[in-house]
Amino acid sequence: MARGRVRGEVHLQDLLAAGTCGYLRCVAMFRLQGSKVLAVDMTGDAVKAKNGSMVAYDGQMTFKKMSGGGEGLRGMVTRRLTGEQMTLMEVKGHGTCWFADRASEINLVSLQGDKLYVESSNLLATDGGLRTGTSFTGMRGASQGNGLFTTTIEGHGQAAIMSDGPAVVLRVSQQFPLTVDPGAYVAHQGNLRQSFQSGVTFRTLMGEGGGEAFQIRFEGDGLVYVQPSERNTIAGDV
Repeated sequence: MARGRVRGEVHLQDLLAAGTCGYLRCVAMFRLQGSKVLAVDMTGDAVKAKNGSMVAYDGQMTFKKMSGGGEGLRGMVTRRLTGEQMTLMEVKGHGTCWFADRASEINLVSLQGDKLYVESSNLLATDGGLRTGTSFTGMRGASQGNGLFTTTIEGHGQAAIMSDGPAVVLRVSQQFPLTVDPGAYVAHQGNLRQSFQSGVTFRTLMGEGGGEAFQIRFEGDGLVYVQPSERNTIAGDV
């Protein structure tokens, strides 16, 4: 399934080969129009999308702002306390709606009952039936310059996540753990354990290190999404 990288790289098309209707509930159809625009075909169903990300639509659509990331009052309180802010809108109707945000690259993720972990700033849209929540990240979030919590998405359906440049999907297995730069990390899914590694030495503090002061190590079985551009992080300032 992988090409280029013998054991790790996974192509997004392979993850979506089973289609978006491998379950009984009829859902909106997610498809990419180019690499920076998401088109969603709806037949009366709904999707949740980043507030203000709609760029065009045809047919009949309604737009409703959702509080607490679409998780109700409890979700709103949780996100306010954790600092993992996310403003979504519900889009419902018949027709096609197009979404984009700051010309970011868009990547489709298919969920079959598993859970996706993604920073709220990297989330563009989800199937209306997917559940969102928050999860503690600990030092990984701190090393990225984000909060200590991240957004979770779980259920059956599709999600669209954004990256700065085309995302690469890397597979993690028991035999092959993966180490990632915090600034390049976008999301992960599957049964993965995370640990925070520090490579800070005296040479690093003297400015003679390799520039990769902190890393995230993933072990287990799952997928990690990384981008070819590194955001500014605490790790990058060391």
